[in-house]
Amino acid sequence: MSLIEIQNLSKYFKVLNRREGLRGAFLDLFSGDYRTVKAVDDISFSIDEGEIVGYIGPNGAGKSTTIKMMTGILQPTSGKIEVNQLEPYSNRIANARRMGVVFGQRTQLWWDLPVIESFKILKEIYEVDNETFKQQMGLFEDLIEIKKLYPVQVRTLSLGQRMLCDIAAAFLHNPKVVFLDEPTIGLDVSVKAKIRDVIRELNHTQNITIILTTHDLGDIEALCQRIIIIDKGKILFDGPVQRVNQLFGVYRTLKAQIFDFNQETLPRLNALIQTKFPDPDAVHINQSEDFWTDLIINQEKAPLREVLNLIMSEFALEDIRIVEISMENVVQRIYDGALL
Repeated sequence: MSLIEIQNLSKYFKVLNRREGLRGAFLDLFSGDYRTVKAVDDISFSIDEGEIVGYIGPNGAGKSTTIKMMTGILQPTSGKIEVNQLEPYSNRIANARRMGVVFGQRTQLWWDLPVIESFKILKEIYEVDNETFKQQMGLFEDLIEIKKLYPVQVRTLSLGQRMLCDIAAAFLHNPKVVFLDEPTIGLDVSVKAKIRDVIRELNHTQNITIILTTHDLGDIEALCQRIIIIDKGKILFDGPVQRVNQLFGVYRTLKAQIFDFNQETLPRLNALIQTKFPDPDAVHINQSEDFWTDLIINQEKAPLREVLNLIMSEFALEDIRIVEISMENVVQRIYDGALL
């Protein structure tokens, strides 16, 4: 059964073409020179009850705009949207009672109050009965040992502790659907693992539908069975996460800081790589910020160890890092036809 149904959904914004300077700012007060920005452009999909779906894309892709329409904050320009068989923007209060939201950079807890007092306030706001409240709090105490944080003032929590409390707050009223926006941003590996375990367990035990937006492909791989990729307001891919893993799981980014980097370094590095790995899809080289050089490596065609040994044989390295392929690179490769 579909919990979320979206058909031909669009959201356009009128944006003023602003001019520079003080005189330009004055003239803009009387200007009618607007352009239309298609934040979300004719998208359709449905999400069944109990699914965990990754809704991902680069910055400015249209993710947040879609989430705001699903939560009732924004009204669509056109198209149809139903969450829990309600139009979110015309039933905001009823819709809010059935959903939870976690934003990685914001909190729904009261900054100056102890954690338990925030939970009690949310209990009254959502009209949670005593039995359900006790049951939910007992579940959080078992999963994340949250009881020891009850007397702690929210402002004194670490980022990881606050995120665990925010997740508990989002699930407190046993919602039908929860929107998680970057729930593990800035967290260390151990806290990320704990948050993923909590999300997975709550989905399993309470059959809560979860929409996850993140730039961390590790979150997607650990939690989601399905992934929707959006860019420039259009859906590029909607399907099983295994399909994306098959194509992009072999990619790694080797970040190298080359000693005494100069204008001859990149041409030398390109020539070296092309000689050893002539396949154009084996290694892509980009100059990134702060003198780091990014090498995007397809390990099926250029094993990471061989690439690293090759670079170290010709260049002195100050530092290296190995990271997962970025969301921007995934989207670019989809545009290049990788999923066709």
